[in-house]
Amino acid sequence: MAISRIPLRVAQVSDIHCGEVTFDAALMTSVVERVNALEPDVVVVAGDLTAAGYEWEFQEAAGWIGQFSAPTVVVPGNHDGRNVGYIHFQRLFGERFTRLRQPFDTVRAERRGATGLTIVGVDSSQPDLNEGHVGRERYDWIRAQFDEPDDIKVFVIHHHLVPIPGTGRERNIITDAGDLLEVLTDLDLDVVLSGHKHVPFFWGLNGTLICNSSTACTRRVRGLTPPSWNEVQIDATTVKVYLHYEDRRRELATIHSRKTRSLIREAFYVTEDFKAVNRIMA
Repeated sequence: MAISRIPLRVAQVSDIHCGEVTFDAALMTSVVERVNALEPDVVVVAGDLTAAGYEWEFQEAAGWIGQFSAPTVVVPGNHDGRNVGYIHFQRLFGERFTRLRQPFDTVRAERRGATGLTIVGVDSSQPDLNEGHVGRERYDWIRAQFDEPDDIKVFVIHHHLVPIPGTGRERNIITDAGDLLEVLTDLDLDVVLSGHKHVPFFWGLNGTLICNSSTACTRRVRGLTPPSWNEVQIDATTVKVYLHYEDRRRELATIHSRKTRSLIREAFYVTEDFKAVNRIMA
């Protein structure tokens, strides 16, 4: 494997909204071409494939997503749960809760300091509601999917887990965000990928980088935020995120240190003794 392929690359695309009047087919063509030119390890499509969950919208979305040359992880968004859209999602994209694992070869594992990549995607949508929810019945399943402790660990969800600046009155954070964040913190994740708000932003939380992406190919933007998609690049010491804009600019958005992650977790992590006494968090 060439040295240039040693870093892990994930293309994060979301909120394409096929069927929406502001959907831009020319822009989506550009997104597909540029993502494929990047040659990422995985393409993550973080929800809202459609405008209203109709069958023809899902078929159009499947046609576009099928043009990505890399393996894909696709989760539904709130728009995809409208009009019983989850039936069409499952027929065209498979399970709404999914896991992808890619083991690393010896050279890449040594240089990356990891045995492989595990990506787990969950459906946070609820039929005909904008609000999101995962549910405690899914927490054990999520834990079980991250069964390779030395992997790079990525979690994918459509709804955001923390507030995003520039999005107006805050709403639609998943209703069980606190409980889910506690589960994800226990799992020592590297990255959480989400969409929903059409505004790119990045939070560091307990050593985990939370990456929110914009709408990739529509004009459903807020303020002066342009359409974009994220390139997440992970090496042995850092997570870097680059934004790719419609005018073909590639802009470094954030650098997150993986080397200091254990120190951050040590400073803020809830102790096992605390959880043992306060069993509501168990």
